[in-house]
Amino acid sequence: MGAKETTTETDVLVIGAGPGGYVAAIRAAQHGLDVTLVEKEAYGGVCLNHGCIPSKAYISATDLAHDAGQAAEMGILVDPAIDMAKMQEWKSNSISRLTDTVEKLCKANGVSLIEGMASFVDETEVHVTRDEDNRDRVSIGFERCIISTGSRPVQIPGFDFTDDEVWSSRDALSAATVPDRLVVVGAGYIGMELSTVFAKLGSDVTVIEMLDDALPGYEDDITRVVRKRASELGIDFRFGEGASEWRGIDNGIEVVTETEDGERSVYPTDKVLVAVGRQPVTETLDLEQIGLEPTEQGFLETDRHARTDVEHVFAVGDVAGEPMLAHTASKEGIVAADVAAGKPSTMDNRTIPAAVFTDPEIGTVGLTAAEAESEGFDPIVGTFPFRASSRALTTGETEGFVRIVADGECGTVLGAQIVGAEASELVAEVALAIELDATVEELASTVHTHPTLAEAVMEAAENARDRAIHTLNR
Repeated sequence: MGAKETTTETDVLVIGAGPGGYVAAIRAAQHGLDVTLVEKEAYGGVCLNHGCIPSKAYISATDLAHDAGQAAEMGILVDPAIDMAKMQEWKSNSISRLTDTVEKLCKANGVSLIEGMASFVDETEVHVTRDEDNRDRVSIGFERCIISTGSRPVQIPGFDFTDDEVWSSRDALSAATVPDRLVVVGAGYIGMELSTVFAKLGSDVTVIEMLDDALPGYEDDITRVVRKRASELGIDFRFGEGASEWRGIDNGIEVVTETEDGERSVYPTDKVLVAVGRQPVTETLDLEQIGLEPTEQGFLETDRHARTDVEHVFAVGDVAGEPMLAHTASKEGIVAADVAAGKPSTMDNRTIPAAVFTDPEIGTVGLTAAEAESEGFDPIVGTFPFRASSRALTTGETEGFVRIVADGECGTVLGAQIVGAEASELVAEVALAIELDATVEELASTVHTHPTLAEAVMEAAENARDRAIHTLNR
């Protein structure tokens, strides 16, 4: 059969339907623009299908089972059994509902959807290949383009994701069975989240990390809380070691590591999960056709309006660099769509929160005290421990604290670091405070429902003014 090619035109072309792309497409359509969204695999992108959503589904399920099994102190005596096939089915059904919703929302807003892989022909046209033989192709002319092609797991030498014994995060989240032993390479947020999941599923987990601590980039008193809980779950940390190779043995495989001094260690395991980061996906786009060159790390540089060096081409999400977070991608998508429609819009990274869904969770936003000082502030700090929270005591989750950082001169909230139960939810209040240039006085004077974990934010703000009621002011 001969090749099939169709031609179409659009005001705004969006490449990639992840949390940056589909949000950008819907917002651009809401502005009255003709929008075409191209996706090569699944609506919702990696986040919805293979990352954020499935991992949080597993975290919720394993937390429920683990907490029930540890609730003897509350008078609850159970020994939960986990049906992995049923858990997979539940997770997959949840994802299907969400992907269907994304597709329906796009169509309801008038976005044209095309499945396939897009590559640039020139600055105003792309070809979308819809089959492996390049015989079914769509040519799309566009006025503005938003690139949202996302990222993929970084692969390290000697550990090929095509090997059954080597898992990427995607492989781990689709596992049909739980390995008795699991080696995790990388103690960043993905490695730590999945280590916790599999430890609660019953795996004997060993974490290999080249650096000297888990969760690089977070302050030590925060990581210490998470690391302590992980150790209590039986997770064994091996810091200062890098994975060099794996090899088969009679009963599974073994992972070989090496220190900077050349000292080698061997860890027997059934599977090895490599979670050392993610890298942007740009190689399929033929960017040279529009004169756009990625950085050495493969990212597309953008300004505060999400524009690349090619004025009518925007980039959002992981492909545009740090912070590589789904909610950042969505906000960038909105900014790009607004600007593409001629509306004023800019990114402000100071109010973007970050969360790690470990046990307990981490939530951060804005500046740490050290960062505030380096930027010329004279910061004041307020802290409230969850062990002093009545609500935390009634849930049995008393580890961690809330810390608020503010400008000592005018009291404006500059940042927060939270480690503890529901930290990912609690940090939103502080993000709003920063967005509105609120002060610790205003945060503290806002009446919070009792008893709630959110009261810890209020008390931390009070502590910054030496006026906390339920903890000592020091």
